[in-house]
Amino acid sequence: MYKTLLTASTLALAAIASPMLAQATAATPDALIRQISVDVIDAAKKDPAIQAGDLNRIVALVDSKVLPSVNFEVMTRSAVGPQWRQATPEQRTKLQNEFKTLLLRVYAGALTQVKDQSVEVTKTLPVAGSSQVVVQTEVRGSGEPIKLDYRMDKPADASAWKIIDVNVAGIWLVQSYRSQFATEITKGGIEGLITALVERNKPGKG
Repeated sequence: MYKTLLTASTLALAAIASPMLAQATAATPDALIRQISVDVIDAAKKDPAIQAGDLNRIVALVDSKVLPSVNFEVMTRSAVGPQWRQATPEQRTKLQNEFKTLLLRVYAGALTQVKDQSVEVTKTLPVAGSSQVVVQTEVRGSGEPIKLDYRMDKPADASAWKIIDVNVAGIWLVQSYRSQFATEITKGGIEGLITALVERNKPGKG
């Protein structure tokens, strides 16, 4: 079960790293997710370095493609919760950088699990009272399909859809981290959370 969820998480994070979201700004969110999934799965299957978990290669890919594709400020703000308002600009920058590094490490470890999977977009649902939609997909391969949903947003002043959260088998990624972050904030405030993330992101840490 862990490996299955890890594979689904890979495809979710892979979408964050894809260039298609930035390039096809006029496309519908479901079409973007469909194309992203195809591109990333094909790339993962064909690249021995990615299959081997080459962190430098993965980091280079994500660094070049991630910013146009995901709203990291929204993701980090949501994961930190109400205490985000008390964080200084410098602390917010550090939190975003460390959260990105954390996701990169998850991505690097999980990407090697992509083998014969494919993704089918099943439904796109508007989020009431907002500019957001949830694109529902299924990861299909050996075993039971895994639900993988993307929360996406395109405010009136934005030119492209961006991913702001991912749901893997019923668990929203940002919400899951929010619970973990809340524990660290309770113990040591924003600086305590930053310290914990820096420590967690050190090479060799899990």
